[in-house]
Amino acid sequence: MADSFEAVAREWYAKEAPSWVPSHGERILRRLERDVFPRIGTRPVSEIAAPEILAVVRRIVDRDTVETAHRALANVAQVMRFAVATGRAPADPTPALRGALPSPDAKHHAAITDPKAFGALLADLDRYTGSPVVRAALRFAPHVFVRPGELRRAEWAEIGFDAEGGPLWIIPSTKMKGGADHVVPLSEQAVAILREIEPLSGRSQFVFPGARSYHRPLSENAVLAALRSLGYAKESVTGHGFRATARTLLDEVLGYAPHLIEHQLAHSVRDPLGRAYNRTSHLADRRVMMQRWSDYLDGLREDGEKVVPLRRPAS
Repeated sequence: MADSFEAVAREWYAKEAPSWVPSHGERILRRLERDVFPRIGTRPVSEIAAPEILAVVRRIVDRDTVETAHRALANVAQVMRFAVATGRAPADPTPALRGALPSPDAKHHAAITDPKAFGALLADLDRYTGSPVVRAALRFAPHVFVRPGELRRAEWAEIGFDAEGGPLWIIPSTKMKGGADHVVPLSEQAVAILREIEPLSGRSQFVFPGARSYHRPLSENAVLAALRSLGYAKESVTGHGFRATARTLLDEVLGYAPHLIEHQLAHSVRDPLGRAYNRTSHLADRRVMMQRWSDYLDGLREDGEKVVPLRRPAS
């Protein structure tokens, strides 16, 4: 249909893309193809109203990707203005949605989502000279992006180095917010960090035992305190923020499907019939994603190591 939203959007994209950096254009098209076209792509652009657009972007917010939702809304607005300019829509309905989405700045957990800045953080984590256990936890966290409580309470019994298909960390339901077991495929880099700390903490129940007792997990404040000692304020990054970083960069930079990211974040994901997927759903694809993620982090860290740190350790 020549005047469908998708047809007009692709015409707009073809007109504007030559003026963009290729990677920027690819992200915009991928965002439209994954989040917008499946919902309103076949609708006549002249009939699309604000409530329909709001429903589209709210689905993105429900994935906890507020920044992506704002970007998608901005792209829809650009397409609608193009439709108005070319005589295929009477008006752009998106101004009516001003204030309808949460502010992208209203984050519960501070996180760094700029790749260059995150690379600098990864390089700083390698430079941490405090407790070896805390250093291992700091370096391990970005590769698995689990919740802080799940990280610090990780047990060696949950790690399957020789699992069929590749190493896995299976977090039992009793430790999970959603009440179901969670499977974390372990990349080569994540395994290397575990093997490095194993001689030190392997006799403990916990992968990252506490400083006062090997019979207790790392304290809640250990990772936060380490980040502060590296000069990162609580307003810029938290242990929980690694999840937001992974969610954003896996989506916006590496282009992974939202359902794979959400599975790996242990968020509730349902099939077309409304049934919850089990813990091993899309496991093969998630293995590939997690290895590519770790490879991507290596590249960011190597770039970050070339930058002389400007922060002074917190006193």
